[in-house]
Amino acid sequence: MSLDGKQRGVLRNMLAALAITIVTLGALVLWPQALLAPPASLADRLALTLQWDALVLLCPLLCIGLLARHRFFTPADIDGSGLTAGTDRAHVLQAMLQNTLEQAVIAVLAHLLWTAATDPAWYGAVPAAALMFVAGRVLFVAGYAGGAPARAFGFALTFYPTVFLTLVAIGSILSRTLH
Repeated sequence: MSLDGKQRGVLRNMLAALAITIVTLGALVLWPQALLAPPASLADRLALTLQWDALVLLCPLLCIGLLARHRFFTPADIDGSGLTAGTDRAHVLQAMLQNTLEQAVIAVLAHLLWTAATDPAWYGAVPAAALMFVAGRVLFVAGYAGGAPARAFGFALTFYPTVFLTLVAIGSILSRTLH
């Protein structure tokens, strides 16, 4: 099966984001506390995780604000998507919001799972993942209008850290359970 130009662009950008994810989070697991010495207690680590996740929550808030501002200044969209067909711009903003909201929910849960389930020395992966989430969302939104290849890196930089943290946390749980 041969890939077309868009597929090659998406693949290239997603692989680049995957490499950044593996190098960044892998380094923080292999060389613990390189970024941040974790608090001693689980309760304090969970509290700090939620504080880092304030950055994650800014992303859907920004998307909501962009859509609300657009609707306010666009008579065709002011009544909202439930009452109007919506302009192309409203559809794009709604799609960016929807994807960002979905990503934020799973990222926050993954960060909490990681904090609760993995070695406390690996805690530095949480702030790194939160920062990659924000960078990924900025790049996703900035590239959205350029099509799939232009937004693939931002999407993947948001998604892959969440996948990495989830899978390693589940592996950690299973490892403890089986021993």
